[in-house]
Amino acid sequence: MLNTRGLSYDKAFKQKLPHSFSSVAVQLLIYCRRGSIMHATIAQLRPDITTLIPKLTAIYRDLHQHPELSMQEFRTARIAAEHLEKLGYEVTEGLGITGVVGLLHNGSGPTVMLRADMDALPMAEKTGLDYASQVVGEMPDGNKTPVSHMCGHDLHVAWLMGAAELLAAHREQWQGTLMVVFQPGEEIGKGALAMIGDMQHFPKPDIILGQHVMVGKAGTIGYRAGAILTAGDSLHVKFHGKGAHGSMPQNAIDPVMIAAYSAVRLQSIISRETAPLDSAVLTIGSIQAGTKENIIPDDAVLKLNMRSYKDSVRDKMISSVKRICCCESHASGAGDPDIEFIDSYPVTENDIAATERLSQQFIAHFAERCFETEPATASEDFSQFGRHWQVPYVFWFVGGTDPQVWQRALKADSLETIPANHSSQFTIHLDDTVQAGLEAMLVAALTWLAVDSEHL
Repeated sequence: MLNTRGLSYDKAFKQKLPHSFSSVAVQLLIYCRRGSIMHATIAQLRPDITTLIPKLTAIYRDLHQHPELSMQEFRTARIAAEHLEKLGYEVTEGLGITGVVGLLHNGSGPTVMLRADMDALPMAEKTGLDYASQVVGEMPDGNKTPVSHMCGHDLHVAWLMGAAELLAAHREQWQGTLMVVFQPGEEIGKGALAMIGDMQHFPKPDIILGQHVMVGKAGTIGYRAGAILTAGDSLHVKFHGKGAHGSMPQNAIDPVMIAAYSAVRLQSIISRETAPLDSAVLTIGSIQAGTKENIIPDDAVLKLNMRSYKDSVRDKMISSVKRICCCESHASGAGDPDIEFIDSYPVTENDIAATERLSQQFIAHFAERCFETEPATASEDFSQFGRHWQVPYVFWFVGGTDPQVWQRALKADSLETIPANHSSQFTIHLDDTVQAGLEAMLVAALTWLAVDSEHL
Protein backbone atom coordinates (compact mmCIF):
# COMPACT_ATOMS: atom_id res chain seq x y z
CA MET A 1 0.00 0.00 0.00
CA LEU A 2 1.30 3.43 -0.89
CA ASN A 3 2.13 5.77 1.96
CA THR A 4 0.40 9.01 1.03
CA ARG A 5 1.72 10.60 4.17
CA GLY A 6 5.19 10.45 2.63
CA LEU A 7 7.39 13.38 1.70
CA SER A 8 5.87 16.16 -0.37
CA TYR A 9 7.84 17.76 -3.21
CA ASP A 10 8.95 20.68 -1.02
CA LYS A 11 10.01 18.50 1.91
CA ALA A 12 11.79 16.00 -0.29
CA PHE A 13 13.74 18.79 -1.97
CA LYS A 14 14.55 20.72 1.20
CA GLN A 15 16.02 17.68 2.86
CA LYS A 16 18.62 17.54 0.11
CA LEU A 17 19.66 21.22 0.34
CA PRO A 18 23.11 22.06 1.76
CA HIS A 19 23.43 24.86 4.32
CA SER A 20 25.36 27.48 2.35
CA PHE A 21 23.30 29.84 0.17
CA SER A 22 25.66 29.51 -2.79
CA SER A 23 25.40 25.73 -2.67
CA VAL A 24 21.63 26.03 -2.45
CA ALA A 25 21.60 28.18 -5.57
CA VAL A 26 23.76 25.71 -7.49
CA GLN A 27 21.62 22.77 -6.41
CA LEU A 28 18.45 24.62 -7.33
CA LEU A 29 19.76 25.44 -10.81
CA ILE A 30 20.78 21.81 -11.37
CA TYR A 31 17.42 20.56 -10.13
CA CYS A 32 15.46 22.97 -12.32
CA ARG A 33 17.64 22.09 -15.32
CA ARG A 34 16.95 18.40 -14.81
CA GLY A 35 13.25 18.97 -14.42
CA SER A 36 13.02 21.25 -17.44
CA ILE A 37 14.69 18.68 -19.69
CA MET A 38 12.18 15.98 -18.72
CA HIS A 39 9.21 18.37 -18.87
CA ALA A 40 10.20 19.44 -22.38
CA THR A 41 10.54 15.84 -23.48
CA ILE A 42 7.21 14.72 -22.02
CA ALA A 43 5.56 17.84 -23.45
CA GLN A 44 6.48 16.59 -26.91
CA LEU A 45 4.72 13.32 -26.14
CA ARG A 46 1.66 14.83 -24.44
CA PRO A 47 -0.72 14.86 -27.44
CA ASP A 48 0.06 11.24 -28.23
CA ILE A 49 -0.27 10.24 -24.57
CA THR A 50 -3.77 11.72 -24.46
CA THR A 51 -4.74 10.00 -27.70
CA LEU A 52 -3.34 6.64 -26.56
CA ILE A 53 -5.15 6.39 -23.20
CA PRO A 54 -8.49 5.08 -24.62
CA LYS A 55 -6.61 2.47 -26.67
CA LEU A 56 -4.69 1.25 -23.61
CA THR A 57 -7.88 1.16 -21.57
CA ALA A 58 -9.49 -1.04 -24.23
CA ILE A 59 -6.44 -3.34 -24.20
CA TYR A 60 -6.66 -3.56 -20.42
CA ARG A 61 -10.34 -4.47 -20.50
CA ASP A 62 -9.73 -7.16 -23.12
CA LEU A 63 -6.86 -8.70 -21.15
CA HIS A 64 -8.93 -8.50 -17.97
CA GLN A 65 -11.70 -10.51 -19.59
CA HIS A 66 -9.23 -13.09 -20.93
CA PRO A 67 -6.85 -13.88 -18.04
CA GLU A 68 -4.35 -16.72 -18.30
CA LEU A 69 -2.68 -18.72 -15.55
CA SER A 70 1.06 -18.68 -14.90
CA MET A 71 3.17 -20.10 -17.77
CA GLN A 72 -0.01 -20.36 -19.88
CA GLU A 73 -0.09 -16.76 -21.14
CA PHE A 74 -0.14 -17.67 -24.84
CA ARG A 75 -2.88 -15.26 -25.93
CA THR A 76 -1.48 -12.35 -23.92
CA ALA A 77 2.02 -12.99 -25.25
CA ARG A 78 0.80 -13.06 -28.87
CA ILE A 79 -1.03 -9.75 -28.40
CA ALA A 80 2.13 -8.16 -27.01
CA ALA A 81 4.35 -9.65 -29.71
CA GLU A 82 2.08 -8.55 -32.58
CA HIS A 83 1.97 -5.05 -31.10
CA LEU A 84 5.78 -4.86 -31.01
CA GLU A 85 6.17 -6.28 -34.51
CA LYS A 86 3.95 -3.56 -35.95
CA LEU A 87 6.11 -0.94 -34.24
CA GLY A 88 9.36 -2.22 -35.74
CA TYR A 89 10.84 -4.03 -32.75
CA GLU A 90 13.01 -7.12 -33.10
CA VAL A 91 10.68 -9.60 -31.40
CA THR A 92 11.53 -12.93 -29.80
CA GLU A 93 8.75 -15.14 -28.46
CA GLY A 94 8.62 -18.33 -26.41
CA LEU A 95 11.24 -17.30 -23.85
CA GLY A 96 10.63 -19.21 -20.63
CA ILE A 97 7.63 -20.80 -22.40
CA THR A 98 5.57 -17.65 -23.09
CA GLY A 99 7.89 -14.69 -22.47
CA VAL A 100 8.30 -11.98 -25.11
CA VAL A 101 11.24 -9.60 -25.64
CA GLY A 102 11.27 -6.67 -28.03
CA LEU A 103 14.46 -4.79 -28.94
CA LEU A 104 14.54 -1.35 -30.51
CA HIS A 105 17.98 0.01 -31.42
CA ASN A 106 18.20 3.77 -31.79
CA GLY A 107 21.83 4.80 -32.00
CA SER A 108 24.53 4.69 -29.35
CA GLY A 109 23.62 4.90 -25.71
CA PRO A 110 22.56 2.79 -22.75
CA THR A 111 20.39 -0.32 -22.90
CA VAL A 112 17.25 0.17 -20.81
CA MET A 113 15.00 -2.76 -19.92
CA LEU A 114 11.30 -2.23 -19.12
CA ARG A 115 9.44 -5.20 -17.69
CA ALA A 116 5.78 -6.18 -17.23
CA ASP A 117 4.37 -9.45 -15.89
CA MET A 118 1.45 -11.12 -17.66
CA ASP A 119 -0.08 -13.92 -15.56
CA ALA A 120 -3.38 -14.04 -13.68
CA LEU A 121 -4.48 -15.79 -10.49
CA PRO A 122 -6.42 -19.03 -9.88
CA MET A 123 -9.35 -17.32 -8.18
CA ALA A 124 -12.84 -16.03 -8.93
CA GLU A 125 -13.49 -12.34 -9.51
CA LYS A 126 -16.32 -10.77 -7.48
CA THR A 127 -16.07 -7.12 -8.54
CA GLY A 128 -19.34 -7.04 -10.46
CA LEU A 129 -17.67 -5.07 -13.26
CA ASP A 130 -19.18 -5.36 -16.72
CA TYR A 131 -15.81 -6.63 -17.95
CA ALA A 132 -15.21 -9.03 -15.05
CA SER A 133 -13.57 -12.36 -15.84
CA GLN A 134 -15.71 -15.43 -16.30
CA VAL A 135 -12.80 -17.62 -17.38
CA VAL A 136 -12.21 -21.12 -16.02
CA GLY A 137 -8.70 -22.50 -16.44
CA GLU A 138 -6.81 -25.67 -15.67
CA MET A 139 -4.09 -25.98 -13.05
CA PRO A 140 -0.94 -28.06 -13.73
CA ASP A 141 -2.51 -30.92 -11.72
CA GLY A 142 -5.52 -30.97 -14.02
CA ASN A 143 -7.97 -29.36 -11.59
CA LYS A 144 -10.29 -26.68 -12.93
CA THR A 145 -10.24 -23.21 -11.37
CA PRO A 146 -11.69 -19.75 -11.94
CA VAL A 147 -9.06 -17.36 -13.32
CA SER A 148 -8.89 -13.60 -12.87
CA HIS A 149 -6.52 -10.63 -12.99
CA MET A 150 -6.87 -9.70 -9.32
CA CYS A 151 -3.27 -8.47 -9.10
CA GLY A 152 -3.15 -5.95 -11.93
CA HIS A 153 -0.80 -7.65 -14.38
CA ASP A 154 -3.26 -6.91 -17.19
CA LEU A 155 -2.68 -3.21 -16.58
CA HIS A 156 1.09 -3.77 -16.45
CA VAL A 157 0.94 -5.26 -19.95
CA ALA A 158 -1.14 -2.35 -21.27
CA TRP A 159 1.28 0.18 -19.73
CA LEU A 160 4.30 -1.45 -21.36
CA MET A 161 2.56 -1.73 -24.72
CA GLY A 162 1.81 1.99 -24.50
CA ALA A 163 5.35 2.96 -23.53
CA ALA A 164 6.76 0.79 -26.33
CA GLU A 165 4.46 2.49 -28.85
CA LEU A 166 5.26 6.07 -27.83
CA LEU A 167 9.01 5.52 -27.64
CA ALA A 168 8.97 3.88 -31.06
CA ALA A 169 7.03 6.83 -32.49
CA HIS A 170 9.34 9.46 -30.96
CA ARG A 171 12.84 8.18 -31.56
CA GLU A 172 14.05 11.76 -31.95
CA GLN A 173 13.63 12.15 -28.18
CA TRP A 174 16.02 9.40 -27.15
CA GLN A 175 19.04 7.33 -28.08
CA GLY A 176 20.27 3.90 -27.07
CA THR A 177 18.59 0.50 -27.00
CA LEU A 178 15.16 -0.20 -25.54
CA MET A 179 14.43 -3.72 -24.33
CA VAL A 180 10.80 -4.41 -23.43
CA VAL A 181 10.12 -7.65 -21.57
CA PHE A 182 6.71 -9.29 -21.11
CA GLN A 183 7.28 -11.90 -18.41
CA PRO A 184 5.23 -15.00 -17.56
CA GLY A 185 4.81 -16.80 -14.26
CA GLU A 186 5.41 -14.06 -11.69
CA GLU A 187 2.68 -15.42 -9.43
CA ILE A 188 4.53 -18.72 -9.00
CA GLY A 189 8.02 -17.23 -8.82
CA LYS A 190 9.26 -19.10 -11.90
CA GLY A 191 8.80 -16.75 -14.82
CA ALA A 192 11.80 -14.46 -14.46
CA LEU A 193 14.25 -17.33 -14.00
CA ALA A 194 12.68 -19.23 -16.88
CA MET A 195 13.14 -16.25 -19.18
CA ILE A 196 16.69 -15.57 -18.01
CA GLY A 197 17.66 -19.09 -18.98
CA ASP A 198 16.62 -18.32 -22.57
CA MET A 199 18.06 -14.78 -22.78
CA GLN A 200 21.79 -15.46 -22.97
CA HIS A 201 22.11 -13.85 -26.42
CA PHE A 202 20.39 -10.59 -25.48
CA PRO A 203 22.36 -7.42 -24.63
CA LYS A 204 23.05 -6.84 -20.96
CA PRO A 205 20.90 -3.92 -19.74
CA ASP A 206 22.47 -0.92 -18.02
CA ILE A 207 19.32 -0.39 -15.93
CA ILE A 208 16.17 -2.47 -15.32
CA LEU A 209 12.88 -0.73 -14.56
CA GLY A 210 9.46 -2.00 -13.45
CA GLN A 211 6.30 -0.91 -11.67
CA HIS A 212 3.22 -2.38 -9.98
CA VAL A 213 -0.29 -1.08 -9.45
CA MET A 214 -1.17 -1.09 -5.75
CA VAL A 215 -3.79 0.23 -3.35
CA GLY A 216 -3.21 3.98 -3.18
CA LYS A 217 -4.85 7.11 -4.51
CA ALA A 218 -5.11 6.73 -8.27
CA GLY A 219 -2.40 8.59 -10.13
CA THR A 220 0.14 8.65 -7.30
CA ILE A 221 3.67 7.27 -7.56
CA GLY A 222 5.46 5.61 -4.64
CA TYR A 223 9.23 5.14 -4.83
CA ARG A 224 11.82 3.95 -2.33
CA ALA A 225 15.57 3.33 -2.32
CA GLY A 226 16.71 0.03 -0.85
CA ALA A 227 14.31 -2.76 0.11
CA ILE A 228 10.81 -2.05 -1.25
CA LEU A 229 9.43 -5.62 -1.35
CA THR A 230 10.16 -8.58 0.88
CA ALA A 231 11.70 -11.90 0.08
CA GLY A 232 8.96 -14.51 -0.02
CA ASP A 233 9.50 -18.22 0.56
CA SER A 234 6.84 -20.93 0.71
CA LEU A 235 7.75 -24.38 2.03
CA HIS A 236 6.03 -27.76 1.88
CA VAL A 237 6.93 -29.95 4.89
CA LYS A 238 5.84 -33.59 4.94
CA PHE A 239 6.17 -35.39 8.31
CA HIS A 240 6.40 -39.19 8.16
CA GLY A 241 4.82 -41.00 11.09
CA LYS A 242 3.39 -44.45 11.64
CA GLY A 243 -0.32 -45.04 11.26
CA ALA A 244 -2.51 -46.98 13.70
CA HIS A 245 -6.04 -47.27 15.06
CA GLY A 246 -7.15 -44.21 17.02
CA SER A 247 -7.76 -46.42 20.07
CA MET A 248 -4.18 -47.73 20.00
CA PRO A 249 -1.90 -44.63 19.93
CA GLN A 250 0.92 -46.65 21.49
CA ASN A 251 1.32 -48.42 18.15
CA ALA A 252 1.69 -45.18 16.23
CA ILE A 253 4.06 -42.31 15.65
CA ASP A 254 1.51 -39.54 15.31
CA PRO A 255 2.43 -37.12 12.49
CA VAL A 256 -0.46 -34.84 13.45
CA MET A 257 1.20 -34.19 16.81
CA ILE A 258 4.54 -33.56 15.11
CA ALA A 259 2.94 -31.05 12.75
CA ALA A 260 1.05 -29.36 15.59
CA TYR A 261 4.13 -28.99 17.81
CA SER A 262 6.12 -27.73 14.82
CA ALA A 263 3.47 -25.15 13.97
CA VAL A 264 3.67 -23.69 17.47
CA ARG A 265 7.44 -23.84 17.73
CA LEU A 266 7.99 -22.27 14.30
CA GLN A 267 6.50 -19.01 15.57
CA SER A 268 9.46 -18.69 17.93
CA ILE A 269 11.62 -18.00 14.87
CA ILE A 270 10.01 -14.56 14.75
CA SER A 271 9.56 -13.94 18.48
CA ARG A 272 12.87 -15.36 19.75
CA GLU A 273 15.32 -15.74 16.87
CA THR A 274 14.75 -12.58 14.83
CA ALA A 275 15.99 -9.21 16.08
CA PRO A 276 13.13 -6.82 16.91
CA LEU A 277 14.36 -4.30 14.33
CA ASP A 278 14.48 -6.94 11.58
CA SER A 279 10.93 -7.20 10.28
CA ALA A 280 9.83 -10.70 9.32
CA VAL A 281 6.65 -12.76 9.02
CA LEU A 282 6.04 -16.51 9.23
CA THR A 283 2.57 -17.87 8.50
CA ILE A 284 1.34 -21.46 8.67
CA GLY A 285 -1.26 -21.51 5.93
CA SER A 286 -2.15 -25.19 5.84
CA ILE A 287 -1.94 -28.39 7.88
CA GLN A 288 -3.34 -31.45 6.12
CA ALA A 289 -3.54 -34.98 7.55
CA GLY A 290 -5.79 -37.99 7.79
CA THR A 291 -9.21 -38.95 6.51
CA LYS A 292 -11.14 -40.16 9.58
CA GLU A 293 -11.29 -39.29 13.25
CA ASN A 294 -10.33 -42.75 14.52
CA ILE A 295 -7.34 -43.29 12.25
CA ILE A 296 -3.88 -42.00 13.09
CA PRO A 297 -2.48 -41.27 9.60
CA ASP A 298 0.91 -42.20 8.24
CA ASP A 299 1.90 -38.63 7.39
CA ALA A 300 0.96 -34.97 7.74
CA VAL A 301 1.73 -31.98 5.52
CA LEU A 302 2.43 -28.47 6.77
CA LYS A 303 2.70 -25.51 4.39
CA LEU A 304 4.18 -22.21 5.46
CA ASN A 305 5.13 -18.83 4.03
CA MET A 306 7.89 -16.47 5.16
CA ARG A 307 8.63 -12.80 4.39
CA SER A 308 11.79 -10.85 5.18
CA TYR A 309 13.67 -7.75 4.02
CA LYS A 310 17.25 -8.97 4.42
CA ASP A 311 19.02 -11.90 2.79
CA SER A 312 20.71 -12.70 6.12
CA VAL A 313 17.36 -12.86 7.93
CA ARG A 314 15.86 -14.94 5.15
CA ASP A 315 18.73 -17.46 5.24
CA LYS A 316 18.48 -17.78 9.02
CA MET A 317 14.70 -18.30 8.90
CA ILE A 318 15.00 -21.08 6.31
CA SER A 319 17.71 -22.77 8.36
CA SER A 320 15.60 -22.51 11.54
CA VAL A 321 12.54 -24.00 9.85
CA LYS A 322 14.56 -27.02 8.79
CA ARG A 323 16.09 -27.37 12.27
CA ILE A 324 12.80 -27.15 14.15
CA CYS A 325 10.87 -29.48 11.86
CA CYS A 326 13.63 -32.10 11.95
CA CYS A 327 14.03 -31.88 15.73
CA GLU A 328 10.30 -32.12 16.43
CA SER A 329 10.13 -35.13 14.15
CA HIS A 330 13.08 -36.80 15.89
CA ALA A 331 11.59 -36.00 19.31
CA SER A 332 8.60 -38.15 18.39
CA GLY A 333 10.72 -41.01 17.14
CA ALA A 334 10.29 -40.28 13.44
CA GLY A 335 12.90 -39.60 10.78
CA ASP A 336 13.58 -36.37 8.90
CA PRO A 337 10.60 -34.78 7.18
CA ASP A 338 10.67 -33.96 3.47
CA ILE A 339 11.11 -30.20 3.07
CA GLU A 340 10.66 -28.62 -0.36
CA PHE A 341 10.23 -25.10 -1.69
CA ILE A 342 6.85 -24.37 -3.25
CA ASP A 343 8.11 -21.03 -4.53
CA SER A 344 10.79 -18.51 -3.62
CA TYR A 345 11.22 -14.78 -4.26
CA PRO A 346 14.30 -12.73 -3.38
CA VAL A 347 14.18 -9.29 -1.74
CA THR A 348 13.44 -6.48 -4.17
CA GLU A 349 16.14 -3.98 -3.17
CA ASN A 350 16.29 -0.89 -5.35
CA ASP A 351 19.69 0.50 -6.27
CA ILE A 352 20.36 3.62 -4.18
CA ALA A 353 21.97 5.80 -6.87
CA ALA A 354 19.53 4.79 -9.60
CA THR A 355 16.54 5.39 -7.34
CA GLU A 356 17.88 8.83 -6.41
CA ARG A 357 18.26 9.72 -10.07
CA LEU A 358 14.81 8.46 -10.98
CA SER A 359 13.04 9.92 -7.95
CA GLN A 360 14.25 13.41 -8.89
CA GLN A 361 12.52 13.04 -12.24
CA PHE A 362 9.38 11.58 -10.66
CA ILE A 363 9.21 14.52 -8.23
CA ALA A 364 9.78 17.03 -11.02
CA HIS A 365 7.07 15.47 -13.19
CA PHE A 366 4.43 14.33 -10.69
CA ALA A 367 5.06 16.95 -7.95
CA GLU A 368 2.69 16.39 -5.02
CA ARG A 369 1.47 13.11 -6.53
CA CYS A 370 4.88 11.52 -5.90
CA PHE A 371 5.90 10.16 -2.50
CA GLU A 372 8.54 8.13 -0.76
CA THR A 373 6.65 5.00 0.23
CA GLU A 374 7.09 2.52 3.01
CA PRO A 375 8.24 -0.96 1.93
CA ALA A 376 5.47 -3.45 1.21
CA THR A 377 5.31 -7.02 2.52
CA ALA A 378 4.44 -8.40 -0.90
CA SER A 379 7.07 -10.20 -3.00
CA GLU A 380 8.12 -10.18 -6.67
CA ASP A 381 10.55 -12.03 -8.92
CA PHE A 382 11.40 -8.82 -10.82
CA SER A 383 14.78 -8.53 -9.07
CA GLN A 384 15.95 -11.84 -10.53
CA PHE A 385 16.87 -9.99 -13.74
CA GLY A 386 19.08 -7.48 -11.93
CA ARG A 387 20.60 -10.15 -9.73
CA HIS A 388 21.43 -12.31 -12.75
CA TRP A 389 23.06 -9.54 -14.77
CA GLN A 390 24.35 -7.75 -11.65
CA VAL A 391 23.05 -4.41 -12.86
CA PRO A 392 21.01 -1.78 -10.98
CA TYR A 393 17.23 -1.94 -10.97
CA VAL A 394 14.38 0.24 -9.70
CA PHE A 395 10.84 -0.90 -8.92
CA TRP A 396 8.05 1.45 -7.83
CA PHE A 397 4.29 1.55 -7.12
CA VAL A 398 1.43 3.26 -8.96
CA GLY A 399 -1.72 3.96 -6.96
CA GLY A 400 -4.90 2.59 -8.52
CA THR A 401 -7.68 3.31 -5.99
CA ASP A 402 -10.67 5.51 -6.79
CA PRO A 403 -9.76 8.91 -5.24
CA GLN A 404 -13.14 9.21 -3.49
CA VAL A 405 -12.83 5.72 -2.01
CA TRP A 406 -9.29 6.54 -0.89
CA GLN A 407 -10.25 9.87 0.73
CA ARG A 408 -13.19 8.34 2.62
CA ALA A 409 -11.01 5.53 3.94
CA LEU A 410 -8.20 7.93 4.81
CA LYS A 411 -10.60 10.19 6.72
CA ALA A 412 -12.04 7.19 8.59
CA ASP A 413 -8.57 5.76 9.26
CA SER A 414 -9.66 2.55 7.55
CA LEU A 415 -7.31 2.18 4.57
CA GLU A 416 -6.94 -1.49 5.39
CA THR A 417 -10.60 -2.03 4.37
CA ILE A 418 -9.92 -1.17 0.72
CA PRO A 419 -9.77 -4.42 -1.30
CA ALA A 420 -6.12 -4.91 -2.18
CA ASN A 421 -4.24 -6.98 -4.75
CA HIS A 422 -5.29 -10.65 -4.67
CA SER A 423 -8.68 -9.75 -3.22
CA SER A 424 -11.64 -11.02 -5.26
CA GLN A 425 -12.93 -7.42 -5.16
CA PHE A 426 -9.73 -5.63 -6.17
CA THR A 427 -10.57 -2.90 -8.70
CA ILE A 428 -8.57 -0.24 -10.52
CA HIS A 429 -9.73 3.32 -11.13
CA LEU A 430 -8.75 3.42 -14.77
CA ASP A 431 -8.93 7.09 -15.77
CA ASP A 432 -6.06 8.37 -13.63
CA THR A 433 -4.17 5.09 -13.20
CA VAL A 434 -3.69 4.25 -16.88
CA GLN A 435 -2.21 7.66 -17.59
CA ALA A 436 -0.04 7.85 -14.45
CA GLY A 437 1.47 4.42 -15.07
CA LEU A 438 2.17 5.19 -18.71
CA GLU A 439 3.82 8.50 -17.84
CA ALA A 440 5.83 6.93 -15.01
CA MET A 441 7.22 4.32 -17.39
CA LEU A 442 8.08 6.97 -19.96
CA VAL A 443 9.76 9.22 -17.40
CA ALA A 444 11.74 6.25 -16.10
CA ALA A 445 12.93 5.12 -19.53
CA LEU A 446 13.81 8.64 -20.63
CA THR A 447 15.77 9.28 -17.43
CA TRP A 448 18.42 7.06 -19.04
CA LEU A 449 17.56 7.24 -22.74
CA ALA A 450 16.73 10.93 -23.33
CA VAL A 451 19.07 12.75 -25.69
CA ASP A 452 20.16 14.96 -22.79
CA SER A 453 20.06 12.12 -20.25
CA GLU A 454 23.62 12.85 -19.07
CA HIS A 455 22.22 16.06 -17.58
CA LEU A 456 19.37 14.31 -15.76
